[in-house]
Amino acid sequence: MVNRKETLSIRCQCKLVSVNRGSFYYKPLGETEENLRIMRLMDERYLNHPTKGVIRMRDFLLALGIVANHKRVRRLLRLMDLMAIYPKKNLSRLGQAKYIRPYLLKDLKIVRPNQVWAIDITYIPMPKGFLYLTAIIDVYSRYVVNSGTSYFIAKTIKCFLYVSYLETKSLQVVSLQAYTLSLCSGG
Repeated sequence: MVNRKETLSIRCQCKLVSVNRGSFYYKPLGETEENLRIMRLMDERYLNHPTKGVIRMRDFLLALGIVANHKRVRRLLRLMDLMAIYPKKNLSRLGQAKYIRPYLLKDLKIVRPNQVWAIDITYIPMPKGFLYLTAIIDVYSRYVVNSGTSYFIAKTIKCFLYVSYLETKSLQVVSLQAYTLSLCSGG
């Protein structure tokens, strides 16, 4: 898009692609070391006590001597896609989704390899963030077709890895009939 080595100035290039020059020069800072440490502590606590919400997580941090208000704790929990598990009202009712996606494998008999693939994406806590681990598995033979890791800390990493692996593998295997996606937030 905008290239520093072009003869056209950066101002003109940004104007042509309708990008603000400030956003061209902006470099995101990421999370601080303290926030990463707090996120690791909250993640470990969440694995043992998934029913604890924002207030109890704040109290847990305060007991450790870390002063963090509820807004900061809520932001970090949302960043990690963690949410307290508790019974919600109207459990037996169908959700308010505009479109209920059908289960595609319901009537499908899986009788041969490369007929159905499943993808699983999970994360592993690391010293400087998280490592995302992805595996594509053939459902019939339980063979790992492809796997990969990534250090990107973004909510879109799940979709990015999912699409990129399916694009690379769908060129090699034409007879694929269905695939399933399993998103896991483990640790």
